Amino acid sequence: QVQLVESGGGLVQAGGSLRLSCAASGRTFISTYTMGWFRQAPGKEREFVSTISWSGGSTYYADSVTGRFTISRDNAKNTVYLQMNSLKPEDTAVYYCAATPLRITTPRVNAYTYWGQGTQVTVSS
Repeated sequence: QVQLVESGGGLVQAGGSLRLSCAASGRTFISTYTMGWFRQAPGKEREFVSTISWSGGSTYYADSVTGRFTISRDNAKNTVYLQMNSLKPEDTAVYYCAATPLRITTPRVNAYTYWGQGTQVTVSS
């Protein structure tokens, strides 16, 4: 089992910034796993935000966040980050960290096998 714990969510005004963190732990060393961030607004399906390869060399972003969000990872700490700048009210959602042993960067929710509990991000207008 792999445990993922998100932190860093909160309430921020439009145009502000937040940095989310996801700490991984468990029996499995996941430094080589693909990591991703997803979000889910009330009444909506979980949607892709960003993903990063094991080396950090490949990153992909949803069109809605490109240029505003940056994903990164520190494998020595088994931690992945999501720096969110220029936040908009439509970014309001529960943000989830996810991991997959598949060595591909994919936006598909079903490809990810480990999930955190989520952290709430609320952006006021």
